Amino acid sequence: MDAIARAVGMVADPAVLATILVSSLFGLFVGFIPGLTATMATALLVPFAMKLDPVAAIAAIVAATAMAIFAGDIPGTLLRLPGTPAAAAYVDQAYRLAKAGRAAEVLGVNVVFSAFGGLIGTTVLVLFAPVLADYALSLSSFEFFWLAVLGLSCAVFVVGENAAKGTASLLFGLLLATVGRDYTSGFPRFTLGAPELLDGVPFVPALIGFFALPEIVRTMRDPDTPAAVPLPRNAGIFSGIPRKLMQWPLNLLRSATLGTVVGALPGAGADIAAWTSYALSRRLTRDPAAWQTDSVEGIVDATSANNASLAGAWIPALVFAIPGDTITAIAIAVLYLKNVTPGPSIFLENAHTLYAVFLCFFLANLLMVPLGWTAIRIAVPILKLPRRLLMAPLLLFACLGAYAVENSLFGIGVMLVAGLIGFWMEENGYPVGPTVLGMVMGRLVEEHLMSSLIRVQGDPLRFFERPIAAALAAFTLLVWLLPLVRILRRTWARAG
Repeated sequence: MDAIARAVGMVADPAVLATILVSSLFGLFVGFIPGLTATMATALLVPFAMKLDPVAAIAAIVAATAMAIFAGDIPGTLLRLPGTPAAAAYVDQAYRLAKAGRAAEVLGVNVVFSAFGGLIGTTVLVLFAPVLADYALSLSSFEFFWLAVLGLSCAVFVVGENAAKGTASLLFGLLLATVGRDYTSGFPRFTLGAPELLDGVPFVPALIGFFALPEIVRTMRDPDTPAAVPLPRNAGIFSGIPRKLMQWPLNLLRSATLGTVVGALPGAGADIAAWTSYALSRRLTRDPAAWQTDSVEGIVDATSANNASLAGAWIPALVFAIPGDTITAIAIAVLYLKNVTPGPSIFLENAHTLYAVFLCFFLANLLMVPLGWTAIRIAVPILKLPRRLLMAPLLLFACLGAYAVENSLFGIGVMLVAGLIGFWMEENGYPVGPTVLGMVMGRLVEEHLMSSLIRVQGDPLRFFERPIAAALAAFTLLVWLLPLVRILRRTWARAG
């Protein structure tokens, strides 16, 4: 209790509260600009964090990343330009509903369920950090392989109405994932002699190209087209939210828990949590027809999961000093430089600092609702401008985001090529979502497959020896068989 009281006093310091507020506004700005990710927001804060005390430094990182993840939903919903990779999982559905005049409803769902997802994830972090960290660290490459395959299997639910074209899009994404050094030998593959491709196709520039440029090109082809999205009235953003909270409490709890667990797995992150939760939502919905047309259920699940994953990534970081993602890797470095050592001893030696970090998580997620509403109010007048006037600044911001990843013009080239490919795909009915999913999961599948094969000297039966691996394999195979079962049921129904 003394440590908790001390932590409350540390967080209540006006300097810490001011740091949280300023960092939150900075995170909203970064997340709103396509390509400037939450990781980049964290990296940009490090020079300033070094001049703060440990609690204020970590509070700045927590607040900025939480706000950046949410802010990516605003341009995704109104312009189909995902501000962060985590928003890419559901940007098509959000934009489609926005064009139908429901932008206010979608943005309200994004704000509220992001905040609730973050609060649930933080609660899990506080209550079960040691248990979940132990579980995450007990997983071997076999379990990670099946988890990656399961994540890749989510493509079954996001390929769209045309399964053949959706599958082709997924295979193209897997092909892009093979670009770069071979995981085992280090031999370059499909790099065309470009050293910038040795580490693979830059993901953020490609993401911006696939989602942002096609919309910009379509608008510039017909510059007199009015705004495609009826802009929301701010007064209506929160209308209907209590009913949605009562309608989907289990979705919120399930997705936030899933996001926390995914975030606790090293290397996963908010984007994989969003994709996995979005696909699971489509599979478990009680009304598949409404889910695909006029329901926000998928957005509820995905936006809850990606914010919850931020807290999950801190579980192995705080308990075992193993970063769950790049953001916590930066945070661990800051803690070390502040003479605070993450790990089991932190619960004894710096318990007050740990509790202060937890309080910062709760405070940042609570601030998300009023600050998110303010961000939408600021964004809407800007977006009332004619779309043809918005495209040039958006293209500039897209180029800035693509350049800033590696501080290289090569990122802009990747963005332009991906944009042209994405435009051609959409014009011909090929969804770009499976391509992005293939890029995200392809490298993980290959890495853990090769690592596991080396361990077992090529014996595939060893992939099923460990109980958790066997359970994940069985569940993955069940997901694969679902489309076949549906086809057989429809065939039998027609025959009957």
